[in-house]
Amino acid sequence: MAEEKLTMRKKIQAADRMNRIMADYFYGLDEAATTGKRKVAWCTSVGPAELLRALGYDVYFPENHAAMLGATRMSTDLIPAANAIGYSPDICSYLTADIGACLKGITPLSKAYKGIESVPKPDVLVFNTNQCRDVQDWFAWYSRRFGVPSIGVTSPKNVNDVTEAHVDDVSRQIQALVPTLEEIAGTKLDMDRLRETVSLSRECTELWKQVLETATAAPSPLTFFDGTIHMGPAVVLRGTRVAIDYYKELLAELTQRIRDGVGAVDDESSRLYWEGMPVWGRLRQHSELFSHLKASVLASTYCSSWIFPAFDAQDPFRSMAKAYLELFIVRADRYKETYLKGMLEKFRIDGIIYHDAKTCPYNSNSRYGLPQRVEAETGIPSLVLSGDLNDLRCVSDEQTKTNVEAFLEQIAEGR
Repeated sequence: MAEEKLTMRKKIQAADRMNRIMADYFYGLDEAATTGKRKVAWCTSVGPAELLRALGYDVYFPENHAAMLGATRMSTDLIPAANAIGYSPDICSYLTADIGACLKGITPLSKAYKGIESVPKPDVLVFNTNQCRDVQDWFAWYSRRFGVPSIGVTSPKNVNDVTEAHVDDVSRQIQALVPTLEEIAGTKLDMDRLRETVSLSRECTELWKQVLETATAAPSPLTFFDGTIHMGPAVVLRGTRVAIDYYKELLAELTQRIRDGVGAVDDESSRLYWEGMPVWGRLRQHSELFSHLKASVLASTYCSSWIFPAFDAQDPFRSMAKAYLELFIVRADRYKETYLKGMLEKFRIDGIIYHDAKTCPYNSNSRYGLPQRVEAETGIPSLVLSGDLNDLRCVSDEQTKTNVEAFLEQIAEGR
């Protein structure tokens, strides 16, 4: 008997260009750090990268590096090194994996990019706690390690409506960073350059939104797992023309797929929404699990975290503040419920999966009854998967497979 043909997620051809872009980015950082020709700023993923670029810094994102540690499945062996110096196994496994990698003197960059031996040494560290307090503690450790300043923004949490008072607060905090950043950079902030950078970020974010919204088509031309990979330029290169040019190419490819009726998953039978962080060390395995079951996980809150419609070049500081405050992770449950209901309708979702990541409570929305409330109002079933973003000791592959198969059977029976 011939073996049953397994359904696989189709490769996006633009990925080859993205890989070259990311290589150029990391080689550029390495050159800046080793030659000292340009200053290097470390920044949290939704921190004031536009301000840093306008001041001429090369910008490095430790969260991106931590995701690489997770995707290469290095994290689980590195986390204990951070635990040994006092960092709890219950806190962010991005933080503990990244600090563990530093303590052991290793990085996945050295394997991916020939000639790069370490992450770039920072001249300054800049955080925004809009995601969680962990990023401030994370950068504080590196500040002590490298003897460089750690400065940043302390954002409000659990925000329903973003008010002028919120924007005033965060805007003033961002502006207060300028004197220190100017001193380290050895240059004054050029407001025209800042406006240009914010304008480029806005264009990038609009294109990224269009990329993600191609998934409203049936069949969907891309999946959540594609999104976690292709969001790279939106994270590390927003504010640059390179990111914009890339997303134009990616959007054209996905639009052609829609015209041709080509789905990322053949014979798409179920349309699913992923709420929360990915399990970085299981991206391929989870992609194959759903694809083989002809289920397309096609939209997520996570990949949408780099959509910033509030960016306005005419008012850069206030618009940056507003954009960073409107982030999903900052918002209260009332807002989140409304947002999720809108996404489920927009993408015509059959079921929603909540990833309860053990070490990421701020990005796990399954702990205070939200799934039950959304399901009661929409009738769309949900599944909670226990796991983690980086610590694979918290992940049960067999349990995940069993629960997903049962969930998809439930959706099919519900029809």
